[in-house]
Amino acid sequence: MGRGKIVIRRIDNTTSRQVTFSKRRNGLLKKAKELGILCDAEVGVMIFSSTGKLYEFASNSMISVIDRYNKAKEEENQVPNPNCEIKFWQKEVTMLKQQLQILQESHRQIMGEELSGLTIKDLQNLENQLEMSLRGVRNKKDQLLISDIQELNHKRELIHQENLELYKKANLIRQENIELHKRVYGNGDTSAANGAMLIEGEEMEDDSNGPIHLQLSLPQQQNHASSGAVKLGRLQLY
Repeated sequence: MGRGKIVIRRIDNTTSRQVTFSKRRNGLLKKAKELGILCDAEVGVMIFSSTGKLYEFASNSMISVIDRYNKAKEEENQVPNPNCEIKFWQKEVTMLKQQLQILQESHRQIMGEELSGLTIKDLQNLENQLEMSLRGVRNKKDQLLISDIQELNHKRELIHQENLELYKKANLIRQENIELHKRVYGNGDTSAANGAMLIEGEEMEDDSNGPIHLQLSLPQQQNHASSGAVKLGRLQLY
């Protein structure tokens, strides 16, 4: 059976804790020695026990390891050298120029220029790339056209509904105009007016695509001494 997983926490039992410390300390120092010999690394390990006793290992000298460590930390905290920064940015500029040159060359080849130095395989790859790009552009164009057509159809439906509402309102106004003439002139005298209004209404219905213009003339009152008749204004449809 394999070993069970050990929970990493403080060992409460003093004897067990001391035994574990001794085993793991020896194992850590052994691994540090092997690392220094096998990898030619400079290794330094310091261990203090719970009682304050020191255990250490250094591949060369503990003092040299500590001095090297302090020197490395000081270099990390120092301000970067301006000359190093200039060299770094010069390298970046050179790399960006090379990338720009490659992109410009690729763009010219896509436009059909400077193809003399390309092989058959390069030309085939370029052709496949252009076909894929063209297919993507066409798909995007079709999507935009379909979206525009759907939007126009929706607007057409809205306009059609508005026209129907206007026709209904026009019919109501025509009926009110007929009733108004009946009240003013009586049933016998309004035949001509009714005929004219019906003709106007038929023209309005036939012209389903034309605009509807409504105009209401103000009623005019004329006083006659003999009859005292009052003529009301007429609502006309155009």
